[in-house]
Amino acid sequence: MRVVALGGGHGTAVTLRAARHYADDVTAIVSVADDGGSTGRLREQLDVVALGDMRKCLVALADDSLLAQAFEHRFGEGDLAGHALGNLVLAGLVTAAGDLVVAVDEAAALLGASGRVLPATTEKVVLRAVGEAGEVNGQVAVSRAGRIRRVSLVPADCSPPPDAVSALGKADQVVIGPGSLFTSVLAAAAVPGIAEALASTAAQRVYVCNLRPQLPETEGFDVASHVAALQAHGVTVDVVLYDSTAGVPLGDQGVSEAGPAVPVVDRRLTSSNGLVHDPARLARALADLLP
Repeated sequence: MRVVALGGGHGTAVTLRAARHYADDVTAIVSVADDGGSTGRLREQLDVVALGDMRKCLVALADDSLLAQAFEHRFGEGDLAGHALGNLVLAGLVTAAGDLVVAVDEAAALLGASGRVLPATTEKVVLRAVGEAGEVNGQVAVSRAGRIRRVSLVPADCSPPPDAVSALGKADQVVIGPGSLFTSVLAAAAVPGIAEALASTAAQRVYVCNLRPQLPETEGFDVASHVAALQAHGVTVDVVLYDSTAGVPLGDQGVSEAGPAVPVVDRRLTSSNGLVHDPARLARALADLLP
């Protein structure tokens, strides 16, 4: 069973922890458009792509070792204040290897990761959004914009690594989300080669909807709004997973201007605190969707 998780950050890390329960082969394809925090500083100082989301996904695929815990350690003071150790290790590996994919694979080997993490593109990209307030550039700025109509990447001709396209083509299931709709999920899917591979794959494409709106990015969004946003960016899914107990309304699932309706499966996905997706519950729900 081959499962590919597409997105970035904490949401995709949860999907990877879930996929490890039922899949034999797990691959993450991760957005590299982040420009905030430690990641943003390293981008500016070392001219590397965003590394933080890939770090989170590597740790999600690793066992709970001391090294995995250290990767998430964030320094509290001095010149390294705010930096996660894993980001620094990845930056050093990129410099030593001269190749982003090789560097991330080496980090996965160090951590004993049971799967692979691939960047959506190896190029240093900027996320651009167009909304009611006009054009906004940079992931942090986009996340604060609200009422976004469309996102894209600069440069527009950025391309994915061939292994990412191959993984999507060979997958049995592609899990899109959960995570920030515009700044993680669509930031990864906006890479032209990724969008085409998603469109052509024979895999079951599942969108895992967020548990609650992310303000202001998806303020007022229901499940139908999420699906419409995906379709507006050329991302078609076969089924949507959502949790009606979490507070996001279903909305009108009929045929819209964006495209046809998509089947929606309502399952309890939240953890005991009701704030995040529970990996075990998500694993059961995703496995049950497979033929």
